[in-house]
Amino acid sequence: MVYLHSNYRHMSDNYNIDLAKNIKSVLTEIGEDPQREGLIKTPERVAKSMSFLTNGYKENPSEILTSAMFAESYSQMVLVKDIELYSLCEHHMLPFFGKAHIAYIPDGHIVGLSKIPRIVDVFSRRLQVQERLTDEIKDCLQGTLNPKGVAVVIEAQHLCMQMRGVQKQHSSTTTSAFSGLFMSDEKTRSEFMKLIK
Repeated sequence: MVYLHSNYRHMSDNYNIDLAKNIKSVLTEIGEDPQREGLIKTPERVAKSMSFLTNGYKENPSEILTSAMFAESYSQMVLVKDIELYSLCEHHMLPFFGKAHIAYIPDGHIVGLSKIPRIVDVFSRRLQVQERLTDEIKDCLQGTLNPKGVAVVIEAQHLCMQMRGVQKQHSSTTTSAFSGLFMSDEKTRSEFMKLIK
């Protein structure tokens, strides 16, 4: 599977000059003066911020997992929960944030525990919708580790709902995705749901 976006324009470690110019134009369009003291460096700052917030396009999550895969006979559930995540919704480019709970049941291989939050970061640091983010994490783990099953639950708050639109400040969204035993075995799925509560 290929998870990199080939059309992503690479940004340097500093910032993308063209993006900064576009941000300057946006400031003008909304009625601001890009030359006033507080805004002079804003286009550069926003370009640097966007470079960081979207750096997931430059990384391959499968390679991150395979860099720390180990043969192991352990065959019980491995759960990493309360993984912080921050992303940008692709509809309004406003943040959504929350936590992910991820479990898998090994089938001959385990992965270094730090790599699971790493792939959450890779997929989160792209323009996203929560539903796709949940599936992408599940599919990457299933396709790379080939475990007996994967479970992913994400709970998040969306500023596109809280700051604009319906303006429901206390709303949250939960999405889930399951494969293998988590899909077919109700007892296994129930154990996972109990553990993340």
